[in-house]
Amino acid sequence: MSELLAHRSKSNMHNSSFDLTLDQITKIEGAAGLDVSVRGGKVVDLRLKLSEYKRFYTQGVRGKSVPAVPQLLARICGTCSNAHILCSIEACEKALGIVPSAQTMIMRRLAINGLMIRDHGLHLYVFALPDLLGKDSILELDENNPKEKQFLEDTFCVKKAGNMLSVAFGGRSVHAPYLTIGGFLKFPSADDLTGCKNFLIKARPAAQRLVKLFSDSQFKFYDQTNFVGLIGENRYDFLEGKIKTSKDGVIEEANFRQHLEHQVIPYSQASGYKFKRETYMVGALARVNLAKEKLNENTIKNVGYVLSRFPSTNVFDNNLAQAIEILHCIDDSLLLLGSNQFNPEKPASTQKKDGVGVGVIEAPRGTLYHMLEIKDNKVARAEIIVPTGQNQISIEKNLVRLVEENIDLDKEQLSHEIEKFVRAYDPCISCATHFLKINFH
Repeated sequence: MSELLAHRSKSNMHNSSFDLTLDQITKIEGAAGLDVSVRGGKVVDLRLKLSEYKRFYTQGVRGKSVPAVPQLLARICGTCSNAHILCSIEACEKALGIVPSAQTMIMRRLAINGLMIRDHGLHLYVFALPDLLGKDSILELDENNPKEKQFLEDTFCVKKAGNMLSVAFGGRSVHAPYLTIGGFLKFPSADDLTGCKNFLIKARPAAQRLVKLFSDSQFKFYDQTNFVGLIGENRYDFLEGKIKTSKDGVIEEANFRQHLEHQVIPYSQASGYKFKRETYMVGALARVNLAKEKLNENTIKNVGYVLSRFPSTNVFDNNLAQAIEILHCIDDSLLLLGSNQFNPEKPASTQKKDGVGVGVIEAPRGTLYHMLEIKDNKVARAEIIVPTGQNQISIEKNLVRLVEENIDLDKEQLSHEIEKFVRAYDPCISCATHFLKINFH
């Protein structure tokens, strides 16, 4: 009799019908919402709605003087603003034929490393860690519990190491004022460099613990998708290289846009994109899948035990890949700081006033694209493609399967599974505490 009742209960769940309505999603830059309709145990409609996404920045920069553009476009995001600065600087330089010095490129490498450490640290410690520990918030960690106290100390240590790099080479951790077209406006002091080294060394064991923590995670959701990212020729690089994919080979970054299919999503203000008519994924998981052998040799030495997992199709391994990247960025920065001196120099310049330039870099959440058409030293046209937009269709597609595969869970558990899954993509984050709250009708 109990087996019969269990069968009937399960059958009823598979035939269940309900709606999930989310008015606003936090932890995503701007406003977003989620609507799901389930009928007879199947998702008949699911809409991930991203609103206030670009906020007309591509229109707002038209007619603006080129030197002002990188700082203007940085305001697209308060979290990864320095990625937008670096990407738009590259677009401006390529449009006008400006060639930055070798020292400038090393300093930019350190600036992006600082962003990666800080941004990945925020996501992993503050937003993803509570899921692993069965907590609702990092604020619930107990300082009297040695393990949880260590996590709290690691959180501040890693984030400070990233912030110090960003301040030393950018002037601020966000909206960095030192970064400019052709070079830098100000250079780090000896004290700045010493402070960065000391905190990077201090943060390194914390990063190793973070890798181990996420390597032990049992969260799984597999997606046989195409992984896409900017991959350096000789090293693990966020700023220079070619677009590599897990299915289609290598593409010059200037030609990246030609392979993207713009998707109008009528219920969302954000643009979606497909790569050669297929969904794809960008971000740390894509980068480690495509270039794990290019990681810093010290990183490989310490986390080689987990690199055999890659290439991975488990979306939750995006968190593990971010942890690996934190360690890589620490090791790469220590290498650069130990082998370079940074002497003041004037930014490279040109007399050219017209051109079209494409900037492609890896932001924390994936491949970032800026195109600028410049006429008479002013922007005539601009296009920006951000990582969350590129992942949007993939997230939406996979949410359908996630809901259907977990249809037997009660509403609270199902809600939590949705939260964990969307967090794994690390969509562009604000500083709110929860990803979403779902109302069931």
